[in-house]
Amino acid sequence: MLRQVKTQHISNPEAFKKQLLNWSQQFDEVIWLDSNDYAQKESSYDAVLAVEAFTVFQTDSFDAFNQLKEYQTTTKDWLFGYLSYDLKNDVERLSSKNHDELEFPDLLFFQPKKIFLLKGNVLETHYLNLVDDELEEDLSDIKSTVTSSGVETHENNIKIKLRIHKDEYFKKLNNLLSRIYRGDIYEANFCQEFYAEDTIINPLETYQQLNAISKPPFATFLKIYDKYLLSASPERYIKKEGLKITSQPIKGTAKRSKNKTEDEALIKNLSEDIKERSENVMIVDLVRNDLSKTAIKGSVIVEELCKVYTFDQVHHMISTVTSQVSDATHPIEIIRTTFPMGSMTGAPKISAMKIIEVLEETKRGLYSGAVGYFTPDNDFDFNVVIRSILYNETNKYVSYSVGGAITAKSDPLREYEECLVKAKAMREVLENAVMH
Repeated sequence: MLRQVKTQHISNPEAFKKQLLNWSQQFDEVIWLDSNDYAQKESSYDAVLAVEAFTVFQTDSFDAFNQLKEYQTTTKDWLFGYLSYDLKNDVERLSSKNHDELEFPDLLFFQPKKIFLLKGNVLETHYLNLVDDELEEDLSDIKSTVTSSGVETHENNIKIKLRIHKDEYFKKLNNLLSRIYRGDIYEANFCQEFYAEDTIINPLETYQQLNAISKPPFATFLKIYDKYLLSASPERYIKKEGLKITSQPIKGTAKRSKNKTEDEALIKNLSEDIKERSENVMIVDLVRNDLSKTAIKGSVIVEELCKVYTFDQVHHMISTVTSQVSDATHPIEIIRTTFPMGSMTGAPKISAMKIIEVLEETKRGLYSGAVGYFTPDNDFDFNVVIRSILYNETNKYVSYSVGGAITAKSDPLREYEECLVKAKAMREVLENAVMH
């Protein structure tokens, strides 16, 4: 099965990106990845769109990685999709019994008929079984797509509720801290859900507003039939380029200030904060350990430790860990042995996952999972699904979750406030959301 690859010059990439995303809405399977011009995060492309499944593979967590391995090996093509957090149950002897109203499959990948890869002014298209003038017609349709001039906002009557109320949050956090003091674990990422029932939103416009507020390097719009992910993720989970593997965990967050001097002080305070640094270092150790399972001996390197990067909404402390793998290592094994990403679990990983499963009220599903793609050359790139709104159109259910790393030095009130800082963009967008 051949893909026809063609390149064209795009005179106004920003305008074209908007048109491309609008045009994609006619399809049932859509994955849009936008790096929002973050060159320093080593994106392979500025934006990627995959639409219209030629084949689809979806499953629950049972034996999921083996089945994905088979699908990826036999297809030998571009595959786009997601891994939900609950695939932990395939990797370890764990289970997920928490409340779930989003009802996303645990794993879903599709082989798209049409792929658009944008880098600078160059658009590369990869069409499967290209028919006559199909590409020219599509490009003409895309370029004539009308996009709204700005993002409208309306006051809305979306009622956002908390799955865990403040007093209950403190109770759970104190329980978690007692497990840490006892030595069961050093750190756990504890998450809570905010949700709205009987709610209809316009997924595309909600995503555009979220992206406009945050402009993150791993933004994602995912539509699979009636299920949507609208993500402003700042975090890369894992990337494979040739034989080099890169993981970039985020641990450590500070708010922004409009005052330049104050903002610089916030960066300095974050970079010197002992609690935030120790959180980050614990996860870096965990990532090093995970990568070593498939790495060539001695090739795991911490390229950057606790470097503060600035985003539109927050400052984040990011570390970069790399390794080299041999040509014989299957790409799915690299994911299986590192999943779920340490920044979303805690350390030691298995104990932390067991404890948070008991304390959390909601099945995480796609939240704190990953979205990305495999290339025909066995490369891949996946983000971490955080700062994201999830929507089940059929159930009229909207949800976003936020979490924080809890260590022995954690102050429950500060942790609660950090959650609200992380949730701010999603809340703002939904409260001003555009209805259908």
